Amino acid sequence: MNRQQLEQYIYQTYHVKPDYPWKRSPKDAVFRHAENRKWFALVMSVGRDKLGMPQTGQIDIMNVKCDPALIGSLLGESGFFPAYHMNKENWVTTALDDSASDEKIRMLLDMSYTATAGKIQSKRTGGENR
Repeated sequence: MNRQQLEQYIYQTYHVKPDYPWKRSPKDAVFRHAENRKWFALVMSVGRDKLGMPQTGQIDIMNVKCDPALIGSLLGESGFFPAYHMNKENWVTTALDDSASDEKIRMLLDMSYTATAGKIQSKRTGGENR
């Protein structure tokens, strides 16, 4: 999955458009929940050397929040790296160069979206279970 396909998938699935909050990095995009403004994905372009890759040049990546128990196994797979510029215990970086499967990227997006969603039910009920 490349960056354009990812952004299209996010819009079709979560109805979220990218937010470009940084003037110094105008192509870096944040995808947020409308209700709580929490990020569930960050898409940016970084130097391959920043990920420990031997090649030179830029690469598009996605950071997502992830179950810490899953991160270790993902790091052994092609296309996954310790979170770039994020908490490495709770976030993971995926290369958007077709080295990671589209299925796995979609699964991680779903996990991140759910993990960063607000507690809407408890806000409505004042914390009570109905």
